[in-house]
Amino acid sequence: MFNHIIVRKPGCSVVDGLTTAKLGRPIYAKAMAQHAEYVKAMESCGVLVKALDADEAYPDSCFVEDTAVVCEKLAVITNPGAPSRKGETRAVRRALDEFYTDFEFIREPGTLEGGDVMQVGNHFYIGISTRTNEAGARQFIDILKNYGFSGSIIHLKKLFHLKTGVSFIGDHTLLVAGELIDHPDFAEFGKIIIDEDEMYAANVIEMNGHLVIPAGFPKAEAKLLAAGYATKAVDLSEFQKIDGGLTCLSLRF
Repeated sequence: MFNHIIVRKPGCSVVDGLTTAKLGRPIYAKAMAQHAEYVKAMESCGVLVKALDADEAYPDSCFVEDTAVVCEKLAVITNPGAPSRKGETRAVRRALDEFYTDFEFIREPGTLEGGDVMQVGNHFYIGISTRTNEAGARQFIDILKNYGFSGSIIHLKKLFHLKTGVSFIGDHTLLVAGELIDHPDFAEFGKIIIDEDEMYAANVIEMNGHLVIPAGFPKAEAKLLAAGYATKAVDLSEFQKIDGGLTCLSLRF
């Protein structure tokens, strides 16, 4: 059960966000409207939203998930792998003071971004990507052990972040795409497979009995509806242009 989320409004500088997507530059006004609809969708799932002001110094700072990993026992402040994003963690740390007393930190030379971390119960899967390195993942696992959690590492070959290709949607089930479909670490899970041409739809949020999904991916939505999931679709086309998905836009706890 989630009670709170933290988001950060996109600034005008979001049009200069880092990207590998080759989908063009975001349209700022459209990104703002989509972000507002995202917040409404999350509120409709029964959570209280704390919205941080935009920070023009950091074009990617609306993607707050990368700056911290939060769970019921602690908050881990990450060390983003992109040099231009390192300063984003300070404001998020201050915002989390309202909710947490136990904080841990990922230190150099380790890097870790929340988009590479997926929690399933008391276990965390950590992707090694261009943004998260093995030193950061090992630090994170050591932290987890001190709080009664466990963690394991998944080396990514093509995916930008771990959760670009996999989402836990409850009931021991994963939404999964690409290189992770047959990954041995996920062999024991039930799976709903996302087609290659709709891979963006593999990143979703299970929120208090609802599944928040990206709009515009009819095959993925049909599979989820057929499996009995209650879906809420949100258009995130402008954030897709800068490698951002649904989970990237919030911290949920």
